[in-house]
Amino acid sequence: MALLITPADRAFSLCVRERANWRCERCGRITPDDKRMGLHCSHWIGRGSWSVRFNPLNAFAHCYGCHAYFEGRPALFTDWVIERHGEEVAHKLKALSHKPAKGLRRRVSEIAKWYRQENKAQLEKRKEGHTGWLPFVIAIQVPDIEMGDWTNWALQHVS
Repeated sequence: MALLITPADRAFSLCVRERANWRCERCGRITPDDKRMGLHCSHWIGRGSWSVRFNPLNAFAHCYGCHAYFEGRPALFTDWVIERHGEEVAHKLKALSHKPAKGLRRRVSEIAKWYRQENKAQLEKRKEGHTGWLPFVIAIQVPDIEMGDWTNWALQHVS
């Protein structure tokens, strides 16, 4: 059963795809402006896990083919995530995915607003000439787990 796509999902997806400059993070395929639906926001841990649903570490820009490839091969997706982020981050994300996300569903409009602002900042950086990977800041941390300093990690992480 498909999950409802909320305004927060749409805003978050834009941030993920803009972060990658509309390029598949697996195969490198560039998505032309008129084919933007061909690049997906691909979640390693599914969107049903609200505690990581809007976590930038859990989402990647994948073309249709790469998204389908990883959906059919979850073990290979896990290996790819570990190669990208390291075992510690993957382990923390997995642990966080098992935590209840109390009240997060009631904050969808707040999360959507946050990620629309983050996307606007990304677009401003693009106008300034930034062409590479653009990190963005997580909207809401789920309590009870320490993810470390996402911002510093993201600034050092280049696809």
